[in-house]
Amino acid sequence: MNPDARYLVQPGRRVGGELTIPGDKSISHRALMLGGIAEGRTEIHGFLPSEDCLATLAALRAMGVKVDLPRSTQVVVHGVGAHGLSAPSQVLDLGNSGTALRLFMGLLAGQSFDSTLTGDASLVKRPMERVAEPLREMGALIETHAGKPPVRISGGRTLRAIDYDLPVPSAQVKSAILLAGLQAAGTTRVTEPAPTRDHTERMLQGFGVHVSRDGATVALEGGQRLTGTRIDVPADISSAAFFLVAGALAAHDGLVLRNVGMNPTRTGVIDILRLMGADIRMENARVSGGEPSADLRVRASALRGVRIPEALVPLAIDEFPVLFIAAAAAEGVTELRGAGELRVKETDRLAVMAEGLGSLGVVHELLPDGIRIQGGSIGAGVVDSHGDHRIAMAFAVASLRATGPLEILDVANVATSFPGFAPLAQAVGLLIT
Repeated sequence: MNPDARYLVQPGRRVGGELTIPGDKSISHRALMLGGIAEGRTEIHGFLPSEDCLATLAALRAMGVKVDLPRSTQVVVHGVGAHGLSAPSQVLDLGNSGTALRLFMGLLAGQSFDSTLTGDASLVKRPMERVAEPLREMGALIETHAGKPPVRISGGRTLRAIDYDLPVPSAQVKSAILLAGLQAAGTTRVTEPAPTRDHTERMLQGFGVHVSRDGATVALEGGQRLTGTRIDVPADISSAAFFLVAGALAAHDGLVLRNVGMNPTRTGVIDILRLMGADIRMENARVSGGEPSADLRVRASALRGVRIPEALVPLAIDEFPVLFIAAAAAEGVTELRGAGELRVKETDRLAVMAEGLGSLGVVHELLPDGIRIQGGSIGAGVVDSHGDHRIAMAFAVASLRATGPLEILDVANVATSFPGFAPLAQAVGLLIT
């Protein structure tokens, strides 16, 4: 990773055309993992070959799963079954991926061998106890380093099912518990205080697992077998979000994003942008493998500040960096609360976005669990992304309303989630080098 990598973005005023966004990262991670513990062959089409997802692939190979890559976006996983994983000969390094590390905690909690999970300098600062605690309740023996990676999992433990009430909404914690529940005796139940993304539940069903939902509670019976299948990965709505905002700011003749995942637990970004006045339309809606998708057409719109409903926060948690750019370009005040989860992402995204907005002269107030942004002018200057890929890309979009050039520092981690972002941004009109 090159710490000196940076973007230089000239102010621009128009974007347009058609774009195909890379595959969904969350779905790509899960397809690899479930394919690895399934019986038989799983084909993944539309796979995202990002550094995060390739770290998951490498970890599975280290545990004896054969994985072929006929093309960069096509993967064939030769599953070894629920008990076919083998002890890795080294520490499993998940790079920058909190999703991979937390889901592997659940997947490995009931295996017969010991394992250690770690990551890069950013990941080893992120909290893991909220995953470790419910897994310990299930009988897992897990040690963290002051609550953070590296995470050590002792094998040979017998897991038992639990009923668990999530203290805060978290798809990663929910997914880790469900993956451990596959190896536990009895029925594991997880109750959410608010809806979170449900890719794990949908995909488990695609692999033949019976998953039930009763209101806010999702449940599965331990001991079920997974059968290899075909997974078609739609475009990642978290990546599409940068271009949705770009389009709302500057697509005077329209911008079309093809085959974007429209899972209802992920579409908060669209709901929020529409509340702000964005003209976003869905076309050619379809469903593949239980995951809905559609083409999205967005046009330049007069955005207005809003108070973001807290119910939408978990449904847009990864998209807030670029939503803050929309707020900075809107007329009036936008206020976000109930988003304390943003403080434990790749960075403290509330603090780092506030720092970046301040460096460009955007009036704002940082709150303990949110931010208040006064829309208006976005100035020129230097922004430090602190190695956070979503913050780097968000400020690239800010160039569409900036009064002068933007220099965005520490952007190498963009490759962890969105390889090829800069060329795609250039293709629709952003002046980025």
